[in-house]
Amino acid sequence: MFELRSVLAQAHGSGVAVGHFNISDLVLLKAVFDSAQMLKVPVIVGVSEGERAFLGVAQVAALVKSLREEYGYPIFLNADHTHSLHGAVAAAKAGFDSIVFDLSALPFDENVRQTKEAVEVLKAINPAILVEGEIGDIGTGSEIHEAVPIHPAPLSTPNEAKQFVISTAVDILAPAVGNTHGMVETMVDGNTRKHLNIKRILEIKQACGCLLTLHGGSGTDDQDLRDAIRAGINIIHINTELRVAWRRGIDASLAETPKEVVPYKLLPAVENSVKEIVINRLRIFNSLIN
Repeated sequence: MFELRSVLAQAHGSGVAVGHFNISDLVLLKAVFDSAQMLKVPVIVGVSEGERAFLGVAQVAALVKSLREEYGYPIFLNADHTHSLHGAVAAAKAGFDSIVFDLSALPFDENVRQTKEAVEVLKAINPAILVEGEIGDIGTGSEIHEAVPIHPAPLSTPNEAKQFVISTAVDILAPAVGNTHGMVETMVDGNTRKHLNIKRILEIKQACGCLLTLHGGSGTDDQDLRDAIRAGINIIHINTELRVAWRRGIDASLAETPKEVVPYKLLPAVENSVKEIVINRLRIFNSLIN
C-alpha cells in the first residue's frame, strides 16, 4: 500500500522532511498519528531498544500496521538506535519498515564492517526494508541533561560519509552535524536552542548523495531545521520534546483532578500536550509555516 522509500523520495523531491517521533505508549502513538492525519502528511514512528522492550517488538509492529491498513495512511515504523544484529533481525522479522543499525561508538572501520554485514542480513529477510547507518558522536540518551558539552564532538566529514555509504550500502545515513541527543534545562523552557552546521550537511549530501537523517532534533532552532532540510536532511527525529510534553501533561492532569484514578480520563490531557509539539514540528518539516 505504502512504501517508505517512495515516501522519502517524494519528500526529497518536494524539499520537505518526514517527521520521526519516538513512542513508548499508546498515548504517544495516538498523538503522533492524529497529528499527522490532521495535517495530511506521512509520519514515522520510532522505538528504541528500550522502548521496544517495554512495548513489545511484535506488539508495536501490529499496532502501526493496523493503523496503516485500517486508515489507509502512510505511517511507518522504525527500529531506532539498534546496537546488535540480533535486535535488528528481530525487528525485521516483525515487519518494521526501517532499522537504524547504530554502531557509531565503534572505530570507523569496525562500524563499516558490521554495518555492511547487517545490511546483507536484513535485506535477505526483507529486500524492501531500509537500513540506516550512523557515523560520528552525538551523545546518548533522550533526556534532560545538566549542561551542553563544553567541547562538542567532531563533525562527520564528507569523505567519511561517502566511504561509509559506498562500503556498507546503507539506504540512509545519520551523520554528526552539530546535533546532540537530549536537551538541557534551558532548552526545555525555550531560552536556548541547539544549532546545526548547515554547511557540513550540504557537503555531506553532495558527497554521498543518499538520504540523510537528523537525530537529536529536540531543542533545535526552528530556522536551523528549515535550513537543514534545504541542505539535504530527509528525516528528523524528535523524542525528548515529546517526553517533556508527556510529563507536563500528566502533571497538569493530576493536579487538576487529584482524586481521579481512571486512566482514560487522565490521559487525554497528556495526548493534547504531546500533539501540540508534534503538530508544530510537522508544520516546520513540511513547510506548512514560515
